[in-house]
Formats: sequence, structure tokens, C-alpha cells
Amino acid sequence: MACKEETETVAQPNFLFLFADDYTYEAIHALGNTTIETPNLDRLTKSGTTFTHAYNMGGWNGAICVASRAMIISGRSMWNAHDLTKDWQKKDTVALNNTWGRLMASKGYNTYMTGKWHVLAPADYVFDTARNIRPGMPDDLRGEANWPEIHKAYKENKDVKSMMPVAYFRPIGAQDTLWSPSDPKFKGFWEGGKHWSEVIKEDALDYLENAATKQDPFFMYLAFNAPHDPRQAPQEFLDKYELDNIPLPENWLPEYPYNEAMNSGFTMRDEALAPFPRTPFAIKTHLKEYYAIITHLDAQIGKILDALEASGKMDNTYIFFTGDHGLSVGHHGLLGKQNMFDHSIRVPLMIAGPDIPQDKKVTTDVYLQDLMATSLDLARIEKPDYVEFHSLIPLINGETEQGFLNDGVYGAFEKDSQRMIRKDGFKLIVYPKIEKVLLFDLDKDPLEMNDLAAKPEMTNLVKSMFTDLMDLQIKMNDPLDLKDLYQRL
Repeated sequence: MACKEETETVAQPNFLFLFADDYTYEAIHALGNTTIETPNLDRLTKSGTTFTHAYNMGGWNGAICVASRAMIISGRSMWNAHDLTKDWQKKDTVALNNTWGRLMASKGYNTYMTGKWHVLAPADYVFDTARNIRPGMPDDLRGEANWPEIHKAYKENKDVKSMMPVAYFRPIGAQDTLWSPSDPKFKGFWEGGKHWSEVIKEDALDYLENAATKQDPFFMYLAFNAPHDPRQAPQEFLDKYELDNIPLPENWLPEYPYNEAMNSGFTMRDEALAPFPRTPFAIKTHLKEYYAIITHLDAQIGKILDALEASGKMDNTYIFFTGDHGLSVGHHGLLGKQNMFDHSIRVPLMIAGPDIPQDKKVTTDVYLQDLMATSLDLARIEKPDYVEFHSLIPLINGETEQGFLNDGVYGAFEKDSQRMIRKDGFKLIVYPKIEKVLLFDLDKDPLEMNDLAAKPEMTNLVKSMFTDLMDLQIKMNDPLDLKDLYQRL
């Protein structure tokens, strides 16, 4: 049930969906990170309800954002969304009309998107208006001369560590003049002359100025590429963060011991953004740039929220904020999101708007893709049978947790590289290629530092969780068969 009672006199609410890329749950000041500055996301946190344990399932290849975004616009779980993308590629109108934007448009919403898309469905079909449609990530000029050799090494599954250009690693001290995240000459987020986060902000302000004169309800999908690498921001934002004041993650490691078992056998692009083994300087440099581009993103969000208020539409607008997945940025010796640790699958998720409780925290496990079903609920649009995710409104209202991941949070990477279940305070991670199982007690060890799987007293729990994982695989139409591995436990 939506927060407002359905009456003929109640106007359809508007929706402002703010979508960030590579945004880990740890990167908001109001939620516990005392290093980062996010005053506007803090403002949104205080004015609405935060889901502290929101997850992405994973991805079928290294571009985790592709799977996450396919799930959120289709309402399908990971492997079902994967199959659906083939229909989008064929321009199947039935499949395209079942997307989030078209569902909202079918009920009278003026739908609008700008920014990162990275989905095979055409954005200008899914939405009435699509502006400045961006690719998966900005390109930039770091190490440009070496990339052909690096790509060749990737294809041949060769070690690329020694081939990576020094400028691409970036932890080379004050003498480095080859790379500056604030210099537009390196393109990336500066491609076109204006930082992409600022372009999205200006697109949003233009739309809101126009919407202020109209009665039709709107659905705005604002998809920032930030804080994805190359993590570039104006110098004033970089100056907010001194390396000496940036703490290393408590679970920082020089190198993750199962790195090669986690993927298809070659070094992921994300992981090649810093030297092996990791150094404190390299990780702090990445964190500095990560925090700076987030603070710059936060400033753009603040201007969008101010414009929404100035438009007179704030009181009848629901605001959603989340990321498509998290990011390691040094945790466990990793940099990317191609893993099953919380820093990479868990995101911030806030909802603010009419009748949404302020400064409330909900700790129930949810998927970020539940936002689609939530918007349908709030808009009084019947949820189609094919939408596998749930409205978050019952949780916000304290009505029930029934149906919300009672069988656990499911996670997967690639067809056969990683599987995960998070349930009842524990997490089981499986690396099928090396038949390795990890078990973490999340209540006692939230940073996932102490693997308990080999302890004799944990044998029954490992087997029980493994069985629960296989049950989830059936539910998710997962193509990987783990039965033989289970028998060998």
C-alpha cells in the first residue's frame, strides 16, 4: 500500500531518481564516514528513510553496472534480466514496453533521463526524453600509449602487472606530472568541456524549470557516471582531502589471496588501476580522488534538490538515491566491484517524500532494485507479474518483513566464478574454480576479515548455508550447478 490513500483528489506524485555509479554504502558522512563530506546526501538522509542494508546481486561480467541497471529497469532478477537483454537487442517492443520508464509513461508520466545508460535497451525509447546519454565510463588519456599492449596481454591471459604504464598506477609521488584528476586535458569526465556531473545537473535544472509550469506528473532518471574512475573533480574538491588525513580501510591488504580465482583468469581492469602488491600511498590516493568526486557529485545533487524545491513540486515528489553497486577502493586488497564482499555489493539507499518518515533507518536486507516496485506502489500502478522485486513501503511503514529476502541475499559473478549467500547474520562465499568456501560471522566480523569455514564447529553451518545457496540458485535460474562441489565439502 502506498503512503497516500488512493482518492480521486490526490495528484499523482512525481519521482526524482538519483543514481550513482560505484557508490559504496560507506561513503556518506551522515551514515558514519567522518572523513568524507556529503552535506546534501546527509540532508537527504535526515529528511527521509535510509535502508542500511541494500544490495546488488552481482553481474554476469566485469561491467557489474550492466546487470544492475538491467535489473532495475526490467524488474527481473539477475539471470532473468540477462536473458531479457537479448530481446532488447532485437528491439522487441513487448520487452521494451515492460521497462520502468515505459511503465511509468503508460500511466501518464512524463519520463526523462540523462547520464549513464549502459543498457542494451535504447534510452530514447524507454524514456520520453533522453539527453546526454553516456557510455559505461568516461575515457581518458592515462597511459594511452601502453593500452594496445595491455589489451593484448589481457586477451592472451598474460600477467599485465609489469606492462601497466606508470602514470596509470599513479602512486609515484610529487614528481608525477603525467596525470592530474583536475586537469581537463585528460578528458574523461571533462570530455566536452564541462564535467559530466555538472552536465547532468544542468539537464535536471532545465527539466525542472519546464516542469514547474506543467501539471503532468514526472519521472526523472538522473544517472551519474560519478564516482566511477577516472575519478576526476575540480581542484577545490581534491583540496578538501589530504592523504595524511585519509585512513586506510581496517581490512586493507597488500594483495587478496584468491584474486585469480575470482574471475575468468585475467586481471580485471578495475584491479589494474593500482600496483601489485597494494601500497598505502596508492590506496590513499584512490580514496582521495574517490572522496573528491563524490563531494563534487554531492554539490550537484544539492543544486538539483534546491531547484526541485524552487519549482514548487517538492511536496509531491518522492526522491530516491542509490548506487548501482559498491566499490572496494582498498578493502581486502581489492579496488573494484567484481567480488562478493559488502563493500562491493552493498549501497546506500534513501527515500524521501510525502509521508516518508524522516531520519529513519531500516536495517532489513533489501535489493536496490526494489526501488522500481516502490515507485509503482507510490504511483498507484499495479505491479506486473514479471516484476520480481518488492515495494519498500511496507518496510518503511513498519508493517511487515515477510517476503523480504527471508531466504537470504543472493550474489553471483560471472557464469562460474563466484557465488554468495548472506543470511541470518552469516555470509558464505564460494569460489567454484578452486573449490574454496569462505564463511563470515557478520555480527562479530562486519568487515569480513576472519574466515571461519575451516573450523570444525562450523561444518554444519557451512553445509546448511550451501544448501540454502543452491535453493536460491534454482529460484534465480542460475546456470551454475554446484551439487558436485557440495558433495565434496
